[in-house]
Amino acid sequence: MAIKGSLKEASLPDVLQLLSMGKKTGCLSVTHRNNFGYIYFDKGRINYASIVNRRDRLGDILVKSGLISTEQLLEAVQLQEKQRDKRLGEILISQGAISREELHQQMRVQIEEAVYYLFTWTQGSFNFEADIRPEEQDFLVSINPDALLLEGARRVDEWSMIEKKIPSFDIVFDIDRARLAAAEAALTAEQETLIGLIDGRRDVATLIDDSGLGEFSVGKALYGLVTAGFLTRVGKSKAPEPAVSDVRVDEHRNLGIAFYKTGMLEEAIREFRRVVDLRPGDGAAGFHMGLVLMRQGKWPDAANAFHEAASQPNAKFAVFHNLAYALERLGRYDEARAALEEAAARGGASDARVQTSLGVLSLRTGDVAAADAALAAARPLWGKRPPAAAWFHYAALAAALAGDLDRASALLAEGIGVHSHAAPLFNNLAVAQERRGSLQEASVTAERGLHEDASVPQLHKNVGDYLYRNAQYDEALDAYTRAIKLNPALGDDVYMKLGNIRYKRQEREEAVKCWERALELDPDNQIVRTNLDAVRKVLQ
Repeated sequence: MAIKGSLKEASLPDVLQLLSMGKKTGCLSVTHRNNFGYIYFDKGRINYASIVNRRDRLGDILVKSGLISTEQLLEAVQLQEKQRDKRLGEILISQGAISREELHQQMRVQIEEAVYYLFTWTQGSFNFEADIRPEEQDFLVSINPDALLLEGARRVDEWSMIEKKIPSFDIVFDIDRARLAAAEAALTAEQETLIGLIDGRRDVATLIDDSGLGEFSVGKALYGLVTAGFLTRVGKSKAPEPAVSDVRVDEHRNLGIAFYKTGMLEEAIREFRRVVDLRPGDGAAGFHMGLVLMRQGKWPDAANAFHEAASQPNAKFAVFHNLAYALERLGRYDEARAALEEAAARGGASDARVQTSLGVLSLRTGDVAAADAALAAARPLWGKRPPAAAWFHYAALAAALAGDLDRASALLAEGIGVHSHAAPLFNNLAVAQERRGSLQEASVTAERGLHEDASVPQLHKNVGDYLYRNAQYDEALDAYTRAIKLNPALGDDVYMKLGNIRYKRQEREEAVKCWERALELDPDNQIVRTNLDAVRKVLQ
């Protein structure tokens, strides 16, 4: 269930309380001007939070806490540049600079600081998408949102006062050192740090970066210094040059990726188009635009985006793999196979997803034996990870088409054990059970699938079929009605059975409408045509 709204109408603390009480799992994304943040929930508790394009301050937090030295941080950062697949925390642990427990505690501080900063956003919008989890996060926490609300409320109140003196982060301050010395004022540790940095050239944003302190800590410290008359405002930092910089391009790309991951697809497209405007021919932007367009079901546009990305030098196999998928959905199977062969040539030959796609394409073209072999070859390529739900779906389909219903059922049962929320696997297992004559078992499986996802029309149809066979016509009518509401073109057999039920209920005009719709979907259905002719004679 998606929850959307404006921060003017519902404050972020109110939204957090709602998600906490509802024990929700998913991602809450928050936008404010050009800023974007997200908070992940697991059964109502916060397990991760971050703000896009905000410099990762984990290293600064570790230095400030005294857990590591500046030299250890610089050494770890330099090593990370050579090992980009490793996170900074893991590198520090491997170097013996910190323990895993110490890192976990500082990660918690970092996540709490991100949430506190988001509390200061009073304008913008929020969007919650259920069942989305953090990607590639090794360190997750479990925080009761209620524990953050009190401190968050205090910071919001203080921030409203701070903004009166510091309305933006581009303000540059200078310090009246003579006055400060004469006052002999007792300064906080944060103020002492900033005193050594304020020089009439650094703006507030630079002070935040250079000090390693959070926005709130810097704002609070500066507010005190300004109020005491120790700081004077000397201007604003120079506006950024209009020339395109890597930082600016990365900002738009990072925002686009964040929007894509949280399901804000139009916003994602906007950001990737900005990347292309700033840097025409950017292959990564074209690739991500293709992913967004696929999520939107815009297959021709997605294929064009992937074609453009594939034309760039050194395009990776993932580009060709996704191009093949888009072409497959468009029925352009020969082109899809050529794209998959190119993906394999560019390093994807040992990729389980590429091999799975080869099997799917063979199924699409009717070569069941080749599909079965390709999907079997894909399984060991998943390594220690369980295969994706799609692999179980197509591997079972290939087995069923090869006449091996027992193997198909076993694959689907195994897939459900791994992907317990994958409704299509329940649907396919129900079909396999039905064909094996286990009608009651099939009915139970289909009902379990509906419990996981009631938006799958075929599941409603299958349940309707079982009810229809048991002469439970009223219940079958309800199930079929839900099915065609979700997919009006589900199949002529649904409308034929709906017509039969309507006729039994003496609803002859409704029966005629259902049978006419069945003939629209399949003009060669002679049973429906016979029924229609008989009823029309009665109605005349």
